Amino acid sequence: MKIRYFADSDTALIEFSNESIIETREISENLYIDLDEKGNLVSMTIEHAKEKANISELSYLQMEKNIA
Repeated sequence: MKIRYFADSDTALIEFSNESIIETREISENLYIDLDEKGNLVSMTIEHAKEKANISELSYLQMEKNIA
């Protein structure tokens, strides 16, 4: 996964895979998702990212598997 932030346009691009984008869907006025040919999520674009997604603070936490 890659996260890119473009300060000049206050846009965040989150890439989940390198698959070819077949379709872009507008989820809301500032949120778009890109899908591959199987309907899987490829990337997500957030416009006005500082305001809409608090992009100024980012953390990553990998959770351990639950063993039952």
